[in-house]
Amino acid sequence: MGLINYVTRVQFGYGEIRVLADELRLAGIARPMVVTDKGVLALGVIERVEALLPSGFAAVYDETPGNPTEAAAKAATQRFREAGADGIVAVGGGSALDLAKAVAVMAAHDGPLKTFAAIEGGLAKITARTYPTLAVPTTAGTGSEVGRAAIIILDDGRKVGLLSPFLVPKAAIVDPELTLSLPPHLTAATGMDAISHCIETFIAPSFNPPADGIALEGLRLGWKSLPQAVAEPGDRQARADMAIAATMGAMAFQKGLGCVHSLSHSLGGLNPKLHHGTLNAIFMPSVLSFNSQAESVVAQDKYARLADTMGLDRSADISEAVEAATRAIGLPARLSEVGVTRAMFEPIVSGALRDHSHLTNPREATAKDYHAMLDAAF
Repeated sequence: MGLINYVTRVQFGYGEIRVLADELRLAGIARPMVVTDKGVLALGVIERVEALLPSGFAAVYDETPGNPTEAAAKAATQRFREAGADGIVAVGGGSALDLAKAVAVMAAHDGPLKTFAAIEGGLAKITARTYPTLAVPTTAGTGSEVGRAAIIILDDGRKVGLLSPFLVPKAAIVDPELTLSLPPHLTAATGMDAISHCIETFIAPSFNPPADGIALEGLRLGWKSLPQAVAEPGDRQARADMAIAATMGAMAFQKGLGCVHSLSHSLGGLNPKLHHGTLNAIFMPSVLSFNSQAESVVAQDKYARLADTMGLDRSADISEAVEAATRAIGLPARLSEVGVTRAMFEPIVSGALRDHSHLTNPREATAKDYHAMLDAAF
């Protein structure tokens, strides 16, 4: 349908997977390794991808876990090196795309993975030597296909972000057709991830009007189309809207995120079985209530602009609207519904305070504030 070049190249539209070979040539990748997971493999998507790859493509790594881990990154990096690969085609949800980015870093740099984490001062250690990646998302949520970050669970249990402009894929091929087989519960969870990116980045305090505009339009599309994509998985327009909303959310969050993500990153590290998008949906109402008193949010009338975008009355409670939408698409809306106990609050708060997203929230959050948000979400 068209080429978009904001942050990176985006080939968007039904059937756009066909341009994969062209994008590999532009990226200078001759022997790609495919990084994916067993679920995507079972759907036959990788067979379609392999048919478009150079005849001498290096290998396929299909052991990506539900949340990417340092152990998986080590194994995939070993496969990359043994195969003599010179780049990566990442095919799947955010986990596969983030794992591919970690491999691109580890294969090109010496040192343990934790040294490249943002909270360990890793930004300066990730250099232009990082191997190039192409991203082919099969879900509509994380937006990792255009993101500069990879979220990885380290061997020590911390869920950390690798952040660098060198992690942005050389191109993203966003083909909504690849999302048509996504089941309703994953459509809902990944969709709320995309919506959380648009909402949270819009209220982040950094000055970035282009990102704000992209976030609001991504929110408009996602808020309108997610219920339809969940109810009617074959609705091609709803799927296309969600695919571009996810990409737009990540285009926008170059501006920064906030406490929704610092909390979900922390809890996701403690329990990797919990879906990141579901956690974002659960945390959004309590964080939105907390941030409603932020000076920058109030001064710029940001909640009223969110309400306009979501088709709500300006006097509507955004927090309540998000919780109602979460329930309506079949997701849990409380931490107690996903097995979280109050005994976990202290380690969740500890991790959130150290997370990189904590620093870009529009209102400074203390440990006491985080405990209050967890209580409200419980």
